[in-house]
Amino acid sequence: MADTVPLDRAQLVSMLAPLAHRSRDPEAERLDSMEVAWLVHQVEQRYQVRMDLDDDQLAMMRTLTDAVRLLNESVAAGRA
Repeated sequence: MADTVPLDRAQLVSMLAPLAHRSRDPEAERLDSMEVAWLVHQVEQRYQVRMDLDDDQLAMMRTLTDAVRLLNESVAAGRA
């Protein structure tokens, strides 16, 4: 069963852990395009939703803070 708790920063950091190039600093805020794509994929699988994010939305995910906000909004919209 998919999680129902909103995503937080710690969950996103955990999702990014398998990426070898990701900084091990838990305070690292910036995201690159590969990390954004990975997070979208992981969230889609975890919440069993399809997120059709356009280029502008993807470009807005420059930091973990941005990603938490946008991914939570997208999951909520996908479940509506």
